[in-house]
Amino acid sequence: MWTDVSTRGRLAFEGPDAASFLHALVTNDVAGLAVGRGAYAAWLTPQGRMIADLRLLRTGTGILAEVPAGLAAGLQARFDQLIFSEDVRVTDISASTRAVLVAGPDAAAAMASATGADETAVEALPVLGHLTVGDFRVIRADDTALPTFEVWMPAEKTSGGFSGASFPEEIATPEKPPDVFSAVDALRIEAARPLFGVDMTTDTIPLEAGLLDRAISQTKGCYVGQEVIVRILHRGGGKVVKHLMQLTFDPAVTVVPVAGTELFAEGKPVGVVTSAAVSPSTGRVLALGYVHRDVATLGQTVRLGDGAEATLTTFAG
Repeated sequence: MWTDVSTRGRLAFEGPDAASFLHALVTNDVAGLAVGRGAYAAWLTPQGRMIADLRLLRTGTGILAEVPAGLAAGLQARFDQLIFSEDVRVTDISASTRAVLVAGPDAAAAMASATGADETAVEALPVLGHLTVGDFRVIRADDTALPTFEVWMPAEKTSGGFSGASFPEEIATPEKPPDVFSAVDALRIEAARPLFGVDMTTDTIPLEAGLLDRAISQTKGCYVGQEVIVRILHRGGGKVVKHLMQLTFDPAVTVVPVAGTELFAEGKPVGVVTSAAVSPSTGRVLALGYVHRDVATLGQTVRLGDGAEATLTTFAG
């Protein structure tokens, strides 16, 4: 499955202080990244709320960052305002680059064929590990539970400009069938991966969205918002008011609930759906939603207002 994901933003941090600059701001370890490796992180306010999530890639000249759709220009400006004596330059490269995602059992082979990369090297990439072949940067992603890769390239590239087998014709231009987007989103929900702007917002504390193991280093030095995270983890026993969880609906449920649909337990409101889709693997309706910590237990049953039942099947993250 191929789809253009160029609407996601891309920033370039260049200069000898790029890694240390970001390391002091975001939740994960950036300074310790080797060239060709990456990390998922969040940038927080001093109150511990999310400004954005970022995929950070260490290169030979600095750091590349993938950020949520529509946020690149604003984030570039905010980062730029924080540069004082550091030798780092922040550039929004979203318009000058394209990004294409491929997911499926043969994703590594397809990506290698399309870019000219060595298939064994592509398969061996760890999550957010990346390699370059000419104008292409191939990245191991974790958007879905299937093998998933993303490739960045100059914006002028079209399907006819790729080496090897070339990318499918339907992604040579920005127009794409809407069902491709739906399928990728369904795979994301099936993998319980929250999406910023949908399942996470600027009101979200990353611990609520299950990002502790994936996005937060507990051994690095200070970062913005760290005091709030540490206080919750060590003084509050890790307790937050709500948790983002995956819900699997009863097989009889065929209507996909819309974002904002309330969730109930024993007749009381306990949460809200943030995104939902039909599972590609089982055909059952799945959703991600926040539920109050008192009912955030695997196997717990919740209901929609119309009585449709769902089981809490996994924590998101």
